[in-house]
Amino acid sequence: MILPPPVEEARRVGERATTERIEQLRTDLRRQLRRSVGVRGQPPPPCDDPALAYFPPDSVTRRLHADFPSMLIGGLAALLLQMLHPLAMAGVADFSNYRGDPLGRLARTAAFLGTTSFHSREEAAAAIARVRRIHAGVAGTAPDGRPYAAEDPALLTWVHAAEVRSFLNASVAYGPVVPSRADQDRYVDEMARVALDLGALEVPRSVAGLDAYFEAVRPELRLTGQARTARNFVLRGVTRRPPELATYGLLMAAAQGTLPGWARRQLRLPSVPAGDRLAVRPATRALAGTMRWALAT
Repeated sequence: MILPPPVEEARRVGERATTERIEQLRTDLRRQLRRSVGVRGQPPPPCDDPALAYFPPDSVTRRLHADFPSMLIGGLAALLLQMLHPLAMAGVADFSNYRGDPLGRLARTAAFLGTTSFHSREEAAAAIARVRRIHAGVAGTAPDGRPYAAEDPALLTWVHAAEVRSFLNASVAYGPVVPSRADQDRYVDEMARVALDLGALEVPRSVAGLDAYFEAVRPELRLTGQARTARNFVLRGVTRRPPELATYGLLMAAAQGTLPGWARRQLRLPSVPAGDRLAVRPATRALAGTMRWALAT
């Protein structure tokens, strides 16, 4: 059907206006998402040269870490899980300004993860060296009287294992494609490189090894007073704007759902009614889809 010229022109104007409004909405949402983790501006392009990249472009690590929604959920879960180690928690309580500058700490963590995941060996080595310099000054005495040091290989393994378990669980539950068991094993094996470069000595190299590690370390874990304070802070979040509170609450519920049952019990997290549990996963997947749409280029 051929439309009269004035009608055709009106149609084109309407299409342009709609397209521009959608792109503006995408831009605004992208900016809000990056701001939510303390990131300002455009991230630098990845290193796609296999000869130079810390992780090659075809690695499972890159594929899983490229999904912002599941990494955000996994990051929240990792924060909760890591609190259960009294010595690791003592270091955070004594040396981290997580309550005064939570977004700054989140941005630094995101920057480290992004650099080691997507950039060159040279850039990753520089980021790892910075973290090791910071760790060198983190040492003290926990409330139970035991000494701790961030350079302790056992604590490095704990932090690493908690992150890998959390990111993997979130990818299985909320990633765009569920990784196969072979890819899950490959992910755990690939990520061991980061922990070893940070100074860990023995780290899990498979999903079975990861499960065995947590089974062995569980007797050392408990919810200390410091962990309870940190847990409450993370559960509340740092925003007070109603829309952001609702989004954060959904992401936090999703993160709690990806934690192992024993970890939820030790953290004394409130139980979620069955109806709410059934609603969390589809609502989170819908939110994740919106996030992916906003971040698509």
